[in-house]
This record gives sequence, C-alpha cells and structure tokens, in this order.
Amino acid sequence: MTVATEPQDAERVRWLSIIAAISSISVVGIAIGLGMPLLSVILESRGHSASMIGLNTAVAGIASIAGAPLATPLASRIGVAWAMLLMIAAGAVAFVGFHFAPAFWMWFPLRVLLHVSLTILFILSEFWISTSAPPSRRGLVLGVYATVLSLGFAAGPWLFAHLGSTGFLPFGVTVALVAVAAVPVLAARNESPPIRAEGEETSGFLHYIWLVPTATAAVLVFGAVETGGFALFPVYGNRIGYSEADAALLLTMIGLGNVLLQIPIGMISDRVGDRRYLLLLCAFVGLIGTVFMPLFAQNWHLMATLLFVWGGVVAAMYTVGLAHLGSQLSGHELASANAAFVLCYGVGMVLGPQAIGIGMDIAGPSGFGWSLALFFGAYMVLAIGRLALRKRKT
Repeated sequence: MTVATEPQDAERVRWLSIIAAISSISVVGIAIGLGMPLLSVILESRGHSASMIGLNTAVAGIASIAGAPLATPLASRIGVAWAMLLMIAAGAVAFVGFHFAPAFWMWFPLRVLLHVSLTILFILSEFWISTSAPPSRRGLVLGVYATVLSLGFAAGPWLFAHLGSTGFLPFGVTVALVAVAAVPVLAARNESPPIRAEGEETSGFLHYIWLVPTATAAVLVFGAVETGGFALFPVYGNRIGYSEADAALLLTMIGLGNVLLQIPIGMISDRVGDRRYLLLLCAFVGLIGTVFMPLFAQNWHLMATLLFVWGGVVAAMYTVGLAHLGSQLSGHELASANAAFVLCYGVGMVLGPQAIGIGMDIAGPSGFGWSLALFFGAYMVLAIGRLALRKRKT
C-alpha cells in the first residue's frame, strides 16, 4: 500500500504541500496554547469549581484518543486536504461556540468537537508532511514542523496575555488565524496524498502501535514526560527552594530548547542509517538529565543550561520517532500509523502526570526525577531489545 510517486520525484521537496501542512499544524498549537488558559479563566469567572474545570479539560484528552482512529477513514473517503479543511472549519465553529454557550453542560460536546477536530488535523498534517518530504530530508522537514508547532504553542499564551479573556476578541482573533491557515491547504488541495483503504479501517488501527514500537513508544514517553513534567515542575521547583518566577523561567528554558534544537537534531537524523540508535541516545540523555537535576538544583544557571539541552533532546523523541515512522511505512499504512502515533501521545499525556504525582507523593521532590527516569529507562530497554532482535535476524 503506497503513495504512487515517480522515481525522478523521489528526492523532490513538495514545498507547497509542506507549507500547507505546517500552516495547519500551527493552528493546532495556537488553538491549544490560547484555548486552554482562555477557557479555564472564563469558567472560573463564571464561578465553576477547579474540579469541574478540570473535568471539562480532561474531556479533551479523551476526545483526542477517541478521534485518532477516525482520521484515516475520513481522509480515505473525502481526501486529505478536504478532511483537513473540514476539521479546520469544525474546530473554528466549536471554538466560537464556547463564547455563545451559556450553560456549562454545552461545553462538554463543544470540547469533544474541538479536540476531535484538532486531533484529526494533527494526524493528517503529519501524514502529509511525511509523504511530501524526500527520505534524505525527512528529518530536516520534520524538525521545521516541530519548531513551528512549538512556536504555535508559545504564541497561544502570548496572544492570551495580550487579548485577555473578556468579550469576543480572543475568539475572533483565533478564528481569523484559522481562516488564514486554511488558505494554503486549499491552494495545495490537488497535491494532497491519496489514501486508498482496502477494507482496513479502525479494525487494524491498534496493529500499528506494535508494528513500529520504537517510534510509538518514543512518543508515549515524550507525551508522559512533557505533560507530567510541565504540570508538576512548578511543584518540584517550589519544594527544592525555587521561587515561582524562577521555576517558570526554567520551564521557559525547556521550551526554548524544544524550539531551537529540533532542526539540528532532525538534520542529524537524516544522516543516521537507523534512527532507532538516535532515539536510544535521546532517551539516554533524558535519563542522564534527570540524574543530574538534583545535583544542579542549587545553581539556577547550571540548571537552566541542563534543562535547555534536556528539553530539546527529549522533544526530539517525537521528531525522530515521526521520521522513523515515515521511513518504515507509506500510504494508507503510514496514515494509520500516524493515528496510532498520536494516540500513544495521548496515552502518555494520561500516564505521565499520574506517575510523576504518585512518585512525588511517595519519595518527595526526588520522586520527580525518579519517575521521569523510569519512563526513559523502560524505553531504553525496549529500544535495545529491538536493535538486538534486528541483529539476530540479520
């Protein structure tokens, strides 16, 4: 099952397709980065409790997991570009709907619609990027993609800080950005890759988790570490003596490493024969970083330097994992594997905060690092096992 390409086009970068896919993925970053704090602040201003706000927010993760298997069947029926445009429109309608929904219960179906749309958009954008980048430049292109996505996440809170939470303005600005991002997708609609499903839809969806386990496990670990680490690092920082401002700046250093290191690491991955070795190295750096965190904790500048490198290299588990996925599969199989990839990220988002929170309850501040180390260590065991199995077969 492959996407048909001419041999002479194998190394051609399809820039219009890549720009279209990356512009749409930037919408995901901005919508999540702006929408999460905006919606929470609005609910709090309406008098809802923190537990109810948390319940409504948790629906996003459930919706993402539920929406992942729908991406390939939808795209196979109406095409990748049209499916993306439909999801952009659905997400925009849902986002505006929050402003006009007076009753709290209405926010639950709106949250489901928004995050199902964003998840499908996420999956199809990654699939389009992977099929548009030649194998020799896939890591570079995916590094650009990850950088733009990170900038989108950063732009969301920045916009929220300037627009505030009152009135229609933050909703209107977001929808306007969504409309602009839809233009290149529409322009590149004739270049979107075909997906020809042959009776293999959601029934075989979970199969792809086990087909390329080094990639799907990498994104699960990244999802767990990113979500749990970001959520509980302020608590960890407070317990080891950092002020709220200093802990927030350290989180910024992690994000800065994420933005600046994805393209260089992506370029390195293009020169590695087997990207699993690079994924193993990223996990090893993640493990070593967690070991050194307590040793560097008393010096803010050393800690900031460590977290800059650590954040960028750990985030590369997503970028390199996605590149590895694209090098192993194509066509309908790649689209389904992309959906499984995003599903594993969602599972990591659920597991990470729970595991790290329990670890800190049991072992105090040191439980933060030990819990993170557990994820990296488990991944290293898997990666080494897969590499050893490959050598045995050859």
